[in-house]
Amino acid sequence: MSLAIHSRLDQFRQQRRVQAGSLIITVFGDAVLPRGGRIWLGSLIRLLEPLELNERLVRTSVFRLVKEEWLRTETVGRRADYVLTAAGRRRFEEASRHIYASHAPLWDRRWRLILVVGDVDPKVRDQLRRALFWQGFGVLGGDCFVHPSAELPSVLDALIAEGLSSALGALLPLFAADSRSAQSASDADLVRRAWDLGSLAEAYDQFVAGYQPILDELRRDHLADVSEQDAFLVRILLIHDYRRLLLRDPELPEVLLPGDWPGQQARLLCKELYNRLEPLSRRHLDRMLCLSDCSVPSEDATLPVRFPQYDPLTAS
Repeated sequence: MSLAIHSRLDQFRQQRRVQAGSLIITVFGDAVLPRGGRIWLGSLIRLLEPLELNERLVRTSVFRLVKEEWLRTETVGRRADYVLTAAGRRRFEEASRHIYASHAPLWDRRWRLILVVGDVDPKVRDQLRRALFWQGFGVLGGDCFVHPSAELPSVLDALIAEGLSSALGALLPLFAADSRSAQSASDADLVRRAWDLGSLAEAYDQFVAGYQPILDELRRDHLADVSEQDAFLVRILLIHDYRRLLLRDPELPEVLLPGDWPGQQARLLCKELYNRLEPLSRRHLDRMLCLSDCSVPSEDATLPVRFPQYDPLTAS
């Protein structure tokens, strides 16, 4: 086994607390959605068992995701498949546009604002702040949240999914005027006030430090000592960790970022490592991912290619 892969998997297994629901969301988005968006619970349990997530924890987490309307059940005889709801599929597809893109989205120079204009209970306000933080929003004062490129309808849908529908009547989502003619000091000042880029940069550095040794080994040995199962497990952890970073990242335009910003390095690392692991991990899914009727769903060839090889940032 690759020493770097062995180290990463052991590091995950030794965690005191694992957010199993969040990891299962990653599995559905990365592995299950491309194969129809449904899986037998027993198959999901087997896929996660090597990460030492026990059956009870997986079952409890899946039931919670059903309650939160990410998933629904379809009974087949004495078994049940878990299927993405329409809302769950929409959330995954929106997230995928960011996770698997070759480059950060282009900026139209219009800031997205969400203003709190009505009375909100302090506890709900705190939940709202946390929910918007995990969608990459910065905060100006206590009542103004800002983002450079968020899709506001999707943001409101996500708040509803977080149980914050009661707060929507107190919110005013809007676009700021185009800043094309006045780039600059005002935009840069807004960024400094709204985001703690230092902590985000540190998180990206930790991501790179954790996965670069794996990529270096694969570049030298080209999967010589990597099993299909380990390739799948590392692929899931890679996307899981990267997805959680992107949830915090406002994906600011390059002109507003520090010159040594590590986000692009992390994106390129994730893209190359994912593509190197993908053939082996796909074969693992061909053996292990199945439905209640024991059939193995094939990949949907109509879905967009993940981490496309053409990258406009590096193409000549």
